Amino acid sequence: MPPKPLTGRVPAEAIRRTELPRLPATLLARYAAIDDLTGTVSDAMDKLGLFGAIPACVLSPTLAARRLVGQAVTVRNVERSDSPTAAAAHGKGRMGEHEAYNQAMPGDVVVIEGLSGVSNMGGQSATVAHRAGCAGAVIEGSFRDPDSSRSCDFPIWSRGVTPITGKWRLETVEINGRVRIAGVSVDAGDLVLADEAGVVFVPFAQVDAVVTEAEKIAQGDMRQKIDIAAGIDLATLAATKYK
Repeated sequence: MPPKPLTGRVPAEAIRRTELPRLPATLLARYAAIDDLTGTVSDAMDKLGLFGAIPACVLSPTLAARRLVGQAVTVRNVERSDSPTAAAAHGKGRMGEHEAYNQAMPGDVVVIEGLSGVSNMGGQSATVAHRAGCAGAVIEGSFRDPDSSRSCDFPIWSRGVTPITGKWRLETVEINGRVRIAGVSVDAGDLVLADEAGVVFVPFAQVDAVVTEAEKIAQGDMRQKIDIAAGIDLATLAATKYK
C-alpha cells in the first residue's frame, strides 16, 4: 500500500514511522475473548516479569462499558515555549494529533503523552479520530468536550477533563515514536487493552507469550467460578490451585 499523503500538521521528520508491524486478527480475537480483560492480562504480565498495567484511578474511562483491543498509534506533546497569550495573538496552533489519525489503520488506538489540565484532544479531534476508524484513545493528560466523544461512542481513558484548550499551550513533537504513559513506555504498534478497570500495554514482541499465559489464567478462573456455583465447600476451594 502506498504511503498516505501527510496532513502537514507536523514536520515530516517528526513522524518516526509511517508503517507499523501488524498483529494477526486471530491474535487480537484471542485477547478480545478474555472475560476479565485487563485484570487477567495484568496477572499474566506479572508472571512473565512485565510491567504495563495502569489502574482506572489513574486513567479513567469516559464509557465504562467499553473495551479496547488494538494497536497503538502514538503522539507526544510538550508544552509550548511561548505564552498562551502570545500564541493566540500569533494565531498558529502546533497540535498535530490529526497526523496520528491519518497514519492509523481501523481499530488502532490513539495513545498520547501530553499535559494534564489542558486539552490534548478536543471534541472535533475525537470525532475525526472516530471517522478515521480509531477505536479510542488513551491520554497521559487531559481532554475536553466529553459530550462530543461520548456522542460518537469514542471511548477515552485519561487523567481527566478540562475546559482549557491545548491549541495555544501544546506542541506535537513526535508521531509514532516512543511515549511514556503513567510510567509505562509504549512504542507505536504495541498492543493496547482497556476496560473499566484500567489500561494495559503489551509490548509487541511479547503479545504471543502474554496471551498464552492469560488464557491459562482465564481457564483457571472459569474452573473456580464453576466450583463456587456448584457449592464446593470453602476448605476445598481454598486448597485447590486454580491458576
